[in-house]
Amino acid sequence: MWSKLRKPAAARSDLTAFIDEGSEIEGKYTFTGTVMVNGKFQGEVETPDTLIIGEKGVVNANVRAGTLIVSGELVGNVVAGDRVELKGGARVFGDVEAPVVVVEEGVLFEGHCRMTSVKPAAPAKPSDTVVALKR
Repeated sequence: MWSKLRKPAAARSDLTAFIDEGSEIEGKYTFTGTVMVNGKFQGEVETPDTLIIGEKGVVNANVRAGTLIVSGELVGNVVAGDRVELKGGARVFGDVEAPVVVVEEGVLFEGHCRMTSVKPAAPAKPSDTVVALKR
């Protein structure tokens, strides 16, 4: 009977941490894995992995992440190494920088968006440069 109410083990193990409604945290949060915030967070977030801001989440922070998924509210600048996804109903106030930015219909976004390359291109060597002269 109880097993029907529980989430499958695979779904539970996907999250490293979950900050639920009613929680308020302030400071610098550094982590690996996947974290979902449905409470309030103020400060700074840094992770090479994934931050998910849930529908009830309110984050007032600058974020550096591999992947950022926003369904709630984010006030602050974002730099993501892989991608940023702004889900319908998300509210984002700040600049976003990532190689891939996905903005669904219904998102409120106030800021600048900068699409970066996945890998910085190596500068051309002088010997690789071809110059054509016109006569």
